[in-house]
Amino acid sequence: MNLFKVFDIAGSGMSAQSVRLNTTASNLANSDSVSGSAEEAYRSRQPVFETLLERSISGDTAGGVRISAITENGAPPVSEYAPGHPLANDQGYIFRSNVNIAEEMTNMISASRSFQNNVEVLNTSKEMLLRTINLGR
Repeated sequence: MNLFKVFDIAGSGMSAQSVRLNTTASNLANSDSVSGSAEEAYRSRQPVFETLLERSISGDTAGGVRISAITENGAPPVSEYAPGHPLANDQGYIFRSNVNIAEEMTNMISASRSFQNNVEVLNTSKEMLLRTINLGR
């Protein structure tokens, strides 16, 4: 395997974790949103990762990760009886998003740590390549 593929793999991981962090931020920003119908209520979104495997002509394999889709959580939104709310429907119900804040915070910490790990892989690989180059001097 070409050593420079490590940069591609770590870069794809950083890109995927960046999308995960942005999705989590969007979920947290919309966690208190309210709607007048269940269909219009905000539903939490999660990225779906897909492993990439490439096989070069020489037979070397390299991998990576990418986002194949962003899916919505199928859990129903939380209905609340609030007849005085301006968005309440005919029966007096409003619908809150199905975002679980504890789950989103855990996702954010996990994505942040994964991003940091990819940065460490990049830095370690860079140092190893520089030391290899300096061996010949």
